[in-house]
Amino acid sequence: MNDSSWGAPAGSGYWGPDQGPAPAGPAYDGLTAAQTRPMPIVPDDPAGDHQDDHDRGAAAQSGPLFRDETPNEHPQEPMPTPSRPAEAPQPPQKKSAGRDLGAAIGVGVGLGAVIIASLFIWKATFVGVIAVAVVVGLWELTSRLQERKGVRAPLVPLAVGGAAMVVAGYVRGAEGAWVAMALTALAVLVWRMTEPPEGYLKDVTAGVFAAFYVPFLATFVALMLTADDGPQRVLMFLVLTVVSDTGAYAIGWRFGKHKLAPRISPGKTREGLLGAVTFAMAAGALCMQFLIEDGSWWQGLVLGFAVAASATLGDLGESMIKRDLGIKDMGTLLPGHGGIMDRLDSLLPTAPVVWLLLVIFVGTS
Repeated sequence: MNDSSWGAPAGSGYWGPDQGPAPAGPAYDGLTAAQTRPMPIVPDDPAGDHQDDHDRGAAAQSGPLFRDETPNEHPQEPMPTPSRPAEAPQPPQKKSAGRDLGAAIGVGVGLGAVIIASLFIWKATFVGVIAVAVVVGLWELTSRLQERKGVRAPLVPLAVGGAAMVVAGYVRGAEGAWVAMALTALAVLVWRMTEPPEGYLKDVTAGVFAAFYVPFLATFVALMLTADDGPQRVLMFLVLTVVSDTGAYAIGWRFGKHKLAPRISPGKTREGLLGAVTFAMAAGALCMQFLIEDGSWWQGLVLGFAVAASATLGDLGESMIKRDLGIKDMGTLLPGHGGIMDRLDSLLPTAPVVWLLLVIFVGTS
């Protein structure tokens, strides 16, 4: 998820430390004085370089030689300064989430409706939804890599191989997913050979990374779907991840003070992480007890804790990528959210964790 969802309000150092006013000091005051103080006017002295004592006394009685000096013997009354109207106190600024909240809620509700409908009407339709999300995510990632770093990871073999990877995982299980991953990596190596050799190593390395990061991790969602209660497992996976992020946002935005990883994502706080763990564990206990057959509430507590940890690491991982690229969002496809990759950041690394724990707790069927 996005950095702003963890609680530190906008203006509190999201992109870097606040720049305060220039401090007063000798260099600053000297410059100001040089610009505002008039130069002394020294009258010519035809009689010589020095005045006698009488002339000095007369000069002292008649007034100072410099316009900004006042003799100690005859102090002058200070000039009255015009009174300034008292400035009205500024009202305290409200915290801001840094996003268009209305658009974000609307897009989130729309995506949720599509996911629920595809999950419970026909499971194969949801496999298509995963494949589309993977292809769009790969397009966003490779586009940003080329724009910001000049890395040309080949999109065509990645998109075709990524979609095939998801379908293979649903049809042939984990073995099919691994085979599709290997073939996709090979296709990336061969496809890049059609271009000049300069930058070949970094391009294919980025391509293999993208193949693993987006479609391979997403394949574990398709693996969850193959079980008899697959829609319930996928729904629980989505609910726990969203609840974890919501808990981090709610607690961090209201109570967040201690930074979690300021060099990676200054908006995330330890209080937000505690909120993510608490909310996810509570939701996990309820989901395992009432959604999953043969599930137990204590298993849900373990699952919720693991989801909060993996979702946080996934969010930090994409934040690291975006900071390296010098961007805030991976795209602009989803108003109020950013791009598809900005929604998948915590889901992708959480999918294999949930799949593995469900296999341990209740099996694959």
